[in-house]
Amino acid sequence: MLKLQFRRVVWVACLLTSVKWAAGQEPAATFPARPTVKDTNTAKTPDGLTPAAIAASKQDPAAVERGARTFGTYCAGCHGSAAKGGPGAPNLIRSLVVLDDEKGNLIAPVIREGRPDKGMPKLPLSEPQISDIVAWLHARTYQAGHRTTYVFKDVLTGDPKQGAAYFNGAGGCSSCHSPSKDLAGIGAKYDPLALQARWIYPRSARRGGNKADAAKLAPKVTVTLPSGEKVTGTLDRIDDFDVSLRDSEGRFHSFSRNGDTPKVEVDDPLEKHSEMLGNYTDADIHNMTAYLASLK
Repeated sequence: MLKLQFRRVVWVACLLTSVKWAAGQEPAATFPARPTVKDTNTAKTPDGLTPAAIAASKQDPAAVERGARTFGTYCAGCHGSAAKGGPGAPNLIRSLVVLDDEKGNLIAPVIREGRPDKGMPKLPLSEPQISDIVAWLHARTYQAGHRTTYVFKDVLTGDPKQGAAYFNGAGGCSSCHSPSKDLAGIGAKYDPLALQARWIYPRSARRGGNKADAAKLAPKVTVTLPSGEKVTGTLDRIDDFDVSLRDSEGRFHSFSRNGDTPKVEVDDPLEKHSEMLGNYTDADIHNMTAYLASLK
């Protein structure tokens, strides 16, 4: 009974919105216009859409802009300003109607006719207004499913001189690396974001890259059995109970562990990087990235 009464309240609220529109009194928009944003990371409107997502969704930016305002005026009261739903109204970003829609073939009829049985009256919107809402919804669902439309900017915010001091001092980087040898020209080889990822997470950054480099940096393990036999290869997995590896011929070996038996020795070229992860401050990361980027 309470649920039915609530639906009636929602229906009446939406109906009053429609009546105001029909009478020429358009309700005040609750969704401000999207500003011109140079940084594609930044979204200044409540819907959270980024220009990068709009471009990648292949929707007309002008239509998306208009659709955002129209949705904010006529639909946000029930479905929320970002279409993520509200009391008695579904989340449209997850709606199968929206996800399966092709150029408005499913969304438009719902807007035109409404769903009175579910508390949604039809709204007297023009076909262009409906098309704009469709464009906006598609841009919203695209962004929700494609997080990589977020573009990182302004990575180089640190001080190269302080980065050099950290490299040669507290960071201990110079004990293994040299700006005139293995790091020579690295700043010209990678963009700042990729460069930062490579020195903070060197193993992850090299996945899918040069196989020879990946093999060189992969941790090696030697397992010494009680019989004295030694099995050496590339570490596959290790925990308190098992250790597994692949030998030089690609054969897989797995051994159960019981305390220190068998004896396991791991040689990880990137062990120091792993140990340092918990020690980096934000300043260390920004300064080191700026320093490495300066090595042209």
